[in-house]
Amino acid sequence: MSLPPLVEPAAELTREEVARYSRHLIIPEVGMVGQRRLKNARVLVIGAGGLGSPALLYLAAAGVGTLGIVEFDEVDLSNLQRQVIHGQSDIGRPKGESARDSIREINPFVAVNLHQLRLDSSNALEIFCGYDLILDGTDNFATRYLVNDAAVLLGKPYVWGSIFRFEGQASVFWAAAPDGRGLQYRDLYPEPPPPGMVPSCAEGGVLGVLCASIGSIMVTEAIKLITGIGEPLLGRLMVYDALEMSYRTIRIRRDPVGEPITELIDYAEFCGTVSDAAATAAAGSTITAVELKEMIDSGKDFALIDVREPHEYEIVRIPGSTLIPKDRILSGEALAELPQDKPLVLHCKSGQRSAEALAALHKAGFRDAVHVGGGVLAWAEQVDPSLPSY
Repeated sequence: MSLPPLVEPAAELTREEVARYSRHLIIPEVGMVGQRRLKNARVLVIGAGGLGSPALLYLAAAGVGTLGIVEFDEVDLSNLQRQVIHGQSDIGRPKGESARDSIREINPFVAVNLHQLRLDSSNALEIFCGYDLILDGTDNFATRYLVNDAAVLLGKPYVWGSIFRFEGQASVFWAAAPDGRGLQYRDLYPEPPPPGMVPSCAEGGVLGVLCASIGSIMVTEAIKLITGIGEPLLGRLMVYDALEMSYRTIRIRRDPVGEPITELIDYAEFCGTVSDAAATAAAGSTITAVELKEMIDSGKDFALIDVREPHEYEIVRIPGSTLIPKDRILSGEALAELPQDKPLVLHCKSGQRSAEALAALHKAGFRDAVHVGGGVLAWAEQVDPSLPSY
């Protein structure tokens, strides 16, 4: 079932706009009125990364009149495998500025508002107020819950997408949707997963082109909402498997015990980055990459344990490390392989997984175990810059 158009049409299209959007205008379901609605629309995209890149490009090409971009990060070399709105010459530039310049090249009729800041509970409501529709392309649970709660409080719809390795998901959430059809992200995920349970794309990887597949679906849903055509994904979760080349949809129903949202909260605390046990273990048992180098140079006898996955170990490793993946430690399977007669030093990519493994080892009686804050990335940055980062 379609929904009423979200946006009133603009007064008119210019001669140049008619020529530009002619392939839209000859689609009966879009036509002049639909294109004028797109021209009048104000869409906020959270993040100019993997999903935000194709979304922004196609929103601009489609003729959405005003695009807002919330982004505080800078372009990194590792982004270019999937974040197609940025190029080689943009490395080191703010992502928002790079995205704005690419949008201007695609469509000079689009106004771009940059919000170069970290979205949080203190600014989300004020920023969201200026837009008709939100697209959430973020990759962490804290921001997803923040976007949801702010959209619920303001009665605004938003399009959500998620990617990991070869699989993507997309849906539409709008708590204030007409005819009692309202649903929100908390109906799909009432509570965030335990810290460390779901790896991020930075830890688990993502097929670059998957971003285009899911990002284009998100833009399709945005266009449908703005113009009032088709049946949006409201109440349905679309799951895409790139390896099987399959799409399936799962019905989403309202959580019958969901608590009403009355205010924005501390979402970092709500979602957590590491478990309480890991935070406690790391509090007094964290060393720096430089301190690890000093231990190696002084000839101290210890075991250096890399808790990443084998494919990560092949990319880059700290000399002298032994690979024992985190899950084998958490399950207890690898405990017998660890030396009992010398201290243990754990590390991962950035410190989160090694903190979880550290907590398990402390619980198992390895009280001298410590971990390296910042992991192999800190080692490559602070000790051996010749090593690659990923």
